[in-house]
Amino acid sequence: MKWKGLAFFVFSLLLVLGACGGKENEEASDSNNEKEDGKWAEIQEAGELVVGTSGTLIAASYYDGDDESEEQLTGYDVEVMREVAKRLDLDISFEIMGIDGMLPAIKSGRIDIAANDIEATDKRKEEFNFSTPYKYSYSTMVVRKDDYSGIHKLEDLKGKKAGGGATTIYSQIAEHFGAEVVTYGNAPNEAYLRDVHNGRTDVIVNDYYLSKFGVAAFPEFDIMLHPELKFHPTEQAAVLPKGAAKLTEKVNQALKEMREDGTLTKLAEKFYKEDASKKPEGDIQKIEGLEL
Repeated sequence: MKWKGLAFFVFSLLLVLGACGGKENEEASDSNNEKEDGKWAEIQEAGELVVGTSGTLIAASYYDGDDESEEQLTGYDVEVMREVAKRLDLDISFEIMGIDGMLPAIKSGRIDIAANDIEATDKRKEEFNFSTPYKYSYSTMVVRKDDYSGIHKLEDLKGKKAGGGATTIYSQIAEHFGAEVVTYGNAPNEAYLRDVHNGRTDVIVNDYYLSKFGVAAFPEFDIMLHPELKFHPTEQAAVLPKGAAKLTEKVNQALKEMREDGTLTKLAEKFYKEDASKKPEGDIQKIEGLEL
């Protein structure tokens, strides 16, 4: 009888613990759901989506004129985000900042989203949510016309001076091949490009589309897109807070509608003169050994 009594006590205890465990799991689940839905609820309550961008990237995020007002801010990333906000029935405002400050600003809650031709990498996905890609591209180089800045293959970057942002993927690629990165703040394209022209730097490793329009904007400079090098295929997306599942879902739904109804293609062709919303054709060299 004692054994039966003990067995009954243990069984009862397990039922209680199981019930408690179930309750704890439910509470944990509720907490996770609250975290996932909290950012979206916060944005809905404010009625506004706050987006971080640079305002200095020709074709992606720039001012169309001398007046640096939000009304003059435009570009592919900017207009994609405006359309997303419209479809989510939200107002939108933009915080202008350097690329180095955008990801910390998401973590601090200063901005809700960063949209600035940002590549969705495995390393970044450990700390942030990303939307589905709305731009596909690859990397290339801006070099001097007269001698290609002495660069005919990626390995020739060794010992060269590469203009770039301190934390960009493109600077990491340049450093990977032995270049010295000369960093800038939230500087306009002209500063980077002029320095290649005058020899202060040798090269800019950057996105194909951004580089193409940057070079075309300053025909007086002795620079060009490298005619042979196409490497590191990329996917650009909006960056969101880690765990903001509901917000990510809402943004992705808007982007899906925009892709299906042709809005992404229309915007891409307007700003890039090519459909950057689709993967580029042709062989693009992948770089081994990069932890991005």
